[in-house]
Amino acid sequence: MFDLTGKVALVTGGNGGIGLGMAEGLAKAGARVIVAARNPQKSAAAVEKLKASGSDSFALAADVSDEASVQQIFDQVAERCGRLDILVNNAGTTVRKPADQLALAEWHMVMDTNLTSAFLCCRAAHPHLKAAGGGKIINIGSMMSLFGAPYGPAYGASKGGIVQLSRALAASWAPDRIQVNAVLPGWIRTELTDGARAQVQGLEERVNARTPAGRWGRPEDLASRSSSRARLPTS
Repeated sequence: MFDLTGKVALVTGGNGGIGLGMAEGLAKAGARVIVAARNPQKSAAAVEKLKASGSDSFALAADVSDEASVQQIFDQVAERCGRLDILVNNAGTTVRKPADQLALAEWHMVMDTNLTSAFLCCRAAHPHLKAAGGGKIINIGSMMSLFGAPYGPAYGASKGGIVQLSRALAASWAPDRIQVNAVLPGWIRTELTDGARAQVQGLEERVNARTPAGRWGRPEDLASRSSSRARLPTS
């Protein structure tokens, strides 16, 4: 694990699943981790886990698909922490339907939660990261950033957008010493994929059969990825 002592990290959707796994990795590496999510009960439980790792963590209630709510998050982080070094854009959702059955409102909901939120948070984070002398942004994509699924047109489009957004921001903000990466997890056991296992017949068995480890990923598998990609330059 890398040493992130004294660094401040904000994780959207950090109260469960992959987000919490990454938040725990950052906390164990020494970062002060702020959880931004909509469910206050889940966020409170997540903060307790992070504090057990020694992180002076706290939670902020937020709808990261809303521009005003996003700005409020970053204003509060600046006020309470005085800086921001790391942003993890993890908030996400899905609607499992083929395109011909997908309502426009469902399309917008998935795109706003998964992709627009990442744009809004990156844009709001930029001046804080620049003021800190540089920083890291980690955007959570998916294997469906690259592969198609018949039941996930909106999800796949949003996660494909994450990759291109990350590339554009990496090129744009490199002079500010802000590095932007996208992580594309495979099948991880989370509340979101619980629905997939229930709705997609045979998915559990197919994933196990084609995975060399013979199992689904776990959120804690992402911990070292978050801390290594968030390592900040020492000079």
